[in-house]
Amino acid sequence: MTYTVEHLAPGSYDILLDGALVAALVREVDRGDTVREWLIELLDKTLPAERPAPFTAQQHTFDTRTAALEWLGIHGAGENAEKRLREHLAL
Repeated sequence: MTYTVEHLAPGSYDILLDGALVAALVREVDRGDTVREWLIELLDKTLPAERPAPFTAQQHTFDTRTAALEWLGIHGAGENAEKRLREHLAL
């Protein structure tokens, strides 16, 4: 199983599993525009036994986008990955 992300808007991504849309990754901010956390949530309610790995709950929170992407197995998800993603979107 391979996860990929598609950038939608600042702080918002679709998460695809083997090309199928399964979840969303969003940046949660407070009223002062300070990033509170990053949230990954499965789009469909699923029973625990039916959730794709590594999901153990319907949603998971992370301190950074990089941590969320690495949890999905998307390594090298730091600034260089962000740059590559922006370049890919510009094509």
